[in-house]
Amino acid sequence: MRETDVNAAEGLAEPDDSPILYMQRTRDWYLALGYGNPYRYAHYRDVPFQALAKPLAESSVALLTTAAPYQPDKGPQGPGAPYNAAAKFYTVYSGNTGHDHDLRISHVGIDRKHTSMEDSGTWFPLPLLRKFAAEGRIGRLAPRFHGVPTNRSQRTTAEVDIPEVVARCQTDGADVAILVANCPICHQALAMTARALEAAGIATVLMGCAKDIVEHVGVPRFLFSDFPLGNGAGRPHDPESQRQTLELALNLLEAAPAARTTLQSPLVWSSDASWKLDFSNIERVAPEELARLRAESDQAKATAKAIREAEEASTSTRNPI
Repeated sequence: MRETDVNAAEGLAEPDDSPILYMQRTRDWYLALGYGNPYRYAHYRDVPFQALAKPLAESSVALLTTAAPYQPDKGPQGPGAPYNAAAKFYTVYSGNTGHDHDLRISHVGIDRKHTSMEDSGTWFPLPLLRKFAAEGRIGRLAPRFHGVPTNRSQRTTAEVDIPEVVARCQTDGADVAILVANCPICHQALAMTARALEAAGIATVLMGCAKDIVEHVGVPRFLFSDFPLGNGAGRPHDPESQRQTLELALNLLEAAPAARTTLQSPLVWSSDASWKLDFSNIERVAPEELARLRAESDQAKATAKAIREAEEASTSTRNPI
């Protein structure tokens, strides 16, 4: 009998069936592409914690996302689309929670091989939150949801983006906030945002798939789904898994005893854990592919830089000092 068969018979997981170490994977990936000075993720010693000020059934709930509004003039952004730096956003935006929105996840770190990016319910649970409000599980949705940029610059995230997000949540009267992360840098940005919201008196829960990054940053509450990146709110085309995932997040908001509380969803992506071996795994890339991948990365960085500079110039023009 094979070892995998023995493990299955005894109820053991496969040898590779453990959470992906995204920080190490991305470090090795960019070093192999020829980039020096590996990225250092934010890391904090202390974590703020805000207990619920009132029952969830009486609370106003804000939804924070790193997904981007679909821009028809910016190239492929749908299912199967490659990374599209032109479709990113670099300043905080907000949208009316009273109706649906076409938000997409064309981030550089999304797992495009093992998930479809077809069902936005897996990364933007706004319609389901409206149902929960109608059912009385939460008091109400805050009038706006907020888009949080995924800047690699931790200083920009901390000094520019986060104060704006906190101010908007306070203006909306939010008591709690649900944050749904997608790519690796998304997990860092929203983890930092959750910390700031808690310090401002707004209880939070972060939903995501990159356990090592979120716990390295340090957050009050984290619902971990061991799924490919981009599925922090449940499995695609599986409404029951999405409902169960959101319910777990709300339960965590209510029951977490202290900061750094992580709850792992019992849901499984697949009985075959081999999908975890593919993400940014340099051992699975042919050497001749490296030059092409480096060229694509350089082009994406140049595009992103141009867009960011244009947005910053436009903001300065609208708001002169």
